[in-house]
Amino acid sequence: MKPKVLVTREVFEDILDYLSRYFEVTSNQSDIPINAETLASKLADKQGAMITLTDRIDTSLLTRCPNLKAVCNIAVGYNNIDIDACTKAKVMATNTPGVLDDTTGDFTWTLILATARRLSEAEDYLRAGQWDGWKLKQFLGLDIHHATLGIFGLGRIGQVVAHRAIGFEMKVIYHDVMRASPEVEKACRATFVTKEELLSQADIVTIHVPYFSATHHLIGKAELKQMKSTSILINASRGGVVDDAALIEALHSGTIAGAGLDVFENEPKFNPGFLDLKNVVLAPHIASSSQATRHKMAMLAAENLVAALTTGKPPNLLNPF
Repeated sequence: MKPKVLVTREVFEDILDYLSRYFEVTSNQSDIPINAETLASKLADKQGAMITLTDRIDTSLLTRCPNLKAVCNIAVGYNNIDIDACTKAKVMATNTPGVLDDTTGDFTWTLILATARRLSEAEDYLRAGQWDGWKLKQFLGLDIHHATLGIFGLGRIGQVVAHRAIGFEMKVIYHDVMRASPEVEKACRATFVTKEELLSQADIVTIHVPYFSATHHLIGKAELKQMKSTSILINASRGGVVDDAALIEALHSGTIAGAGLDVFENEPKFNPGFLDLKNVVLAPHIASSSQATRHKMAMLAAENLVAALTTGKPPNLLNPF
């Protein structure tokens, strides 16, 4: 008898075909989000699951799913998974690193350019029928070329963003909990600085760190006050890294010039104060959302699941035990 697995959200049909070679598959192709109670119920008799960031895996769920052996996240981040709880329950947890770095880096630049050049605001103005001709001082924005780019987190995605900056002849500075190797710094043409130096010097501050307790509100009221009034903030990492309420206040008061956001605290809910602002570009967590990349993410998660339940050695294991 094949092991039973659950795919918690809609995936590509060929991914289901692949999984079906090894497992008895139940898939939520209707793509309706599953609440915690329903998820626990559906996983009660399953050995494995392909999950997304909307699915919380914690002690409460694991105690109700004694047969569960592996949970495979279709994401790089895994703050939806209590890793310690999984380890204690002998449940393997995996993620999908590497396959989305370039796509997420590209989208970061989409946010940078759109925010710096006030594209959303200008498009709304045009669509509303307000444009009545060219004006010298209309929608004056921030130049990207030769500006200073400050990167929080020079990991895989941070490095992609830094490489793209070379074409704009930017000065790149970064801060991280650990300094990158000389080889990485040279390849990225990036200089390590303190957090305070990055905030005070950068024209564009972009965040590429994971979300956990140490990075909660990495950027809050105090940090926003250290930024230039002409600067912009970009977040395509995780909601919670930025204090959204403090950011709204900073955008409203002119503490900083603008922001481009792909993630929010408590998403899909988000602070409605953002909707009252013109100097913010908003996106619904789509930084990795290209056809090719989302397929690669799903396939890697599926490969992790197959390896976990057939060999016990998935390639992207987060909690070896």
